[in-house]
Amino acid sequence: MIEKGGIHGVARAAGVSLMTVSRAMRGVEGVSEGKRAEILTIARSLGYVPNNNARALSQSNSTLIGVSLPTLFNDVFADILAGMRGTIEAQGYSSVIDTTEYSAQAERRWVERVLSWRPAGVVLTGVQHDPEVRQLLRAAGVATLETWDICDDPIDICVGMDHRAAGLLLGRHIARLGYRRPAFVGVERGQDPRAEGRARGIAQAFGEVGVDVLPVHAAPPDNTYRMGADGFRAVLAAHAPDVVCFLSDPMAFGGMMAAARMGLDVPGDIGIAGFNHLDLNTVLPLELTTVRTPRRAMGVQGARALIARIHGVVQERVVALPCELVPGATVRAQ
Repeated sequence: MIEKGGIHGVARAAGVSLMTVSRAMRGVEGVSEGKRAEILTIARSLGYVPNNNARALSQSNSTLIGVSLPTLFNDVFADILAGMRGTIEAQGYSSVIDTTEYSAQAERRWVERVLSWRPAGVVLTGVQHDPEVRQLLRAAGVATLETWDICDDPIDICVGMDHRAAGLLLGRHIARLGYRRPAFVGVERGQDPRAEGRARGIAQAFGEVGVDVLPVHAAPPDNTYRMGADGFRAVLAAHAPDVVCFLSDPMAFGGMMAAARMGLDVPGDIGIAGFNHLDLNTVLPLELTTVRTPRRAMGVQGARALIARIHGVVQERVVALPCELVPGATVRAQ
């Protein structure tokens, strides 16, 4: 018979130290995934939660975690999900996934539906939602993770990255190389707040060197590669830029192909930069100048933070993961 007795009972039943139980409950490094899952299972069987505030979160008796993504047809979210699902499943939880196609109303309806299942936790993409979403989740007391972005006041916790800072990182690199006529190809305003953050960061970087205007072209929804190609031709005709920054690597690839068809040399005649450093970059004839985003790590760390939150562990509410500049060969050399 398993002896009860709080964290001491869990430690005795699992045959580990109190520190190991604490690490497992907090979802931090130092415990194997197998042992962590075993400890969490024992803790649930004993009804142990780390503090009284966690008891309200534990009443659902559910191992279900709902995950909302804008789309599955995007390597970015596929990478985040891959890191997240493996971690969730290793802890004895299961996930149910739905997509919003970037619709705030669709996300709200999904949250309402998932809450009716009394989930253990909820994962949302981004930090901008229908106002009712924040109210619903906070009123329900469900552990909630916002990922892929950060803000000062998350619904519960967020593990993501600062897209404006990432744009600033890329923009400063390009500006240091002497470019002074930048342009940005993205999507329609309001569709993707992260894209707008990157554009603001790039604009800030060029503002620091006296360039006050960053022309932004909103590519109509279409195949991502075609959006990049069409957007490249549009900004070239309207603004004669010396460098074009794209919302993503696939859009930048579309721009590279359009440049080749027009007989333009990259980077001799014009510079091109992408974002995310996707696997596409491994097969391009020129390594794309881009920013490597911590997508898989974001999924893993976000899932661990959510599971720790489900177990009532008080932790840092906002975690911003760093990005890395990839200088590439599609802008001029330093």
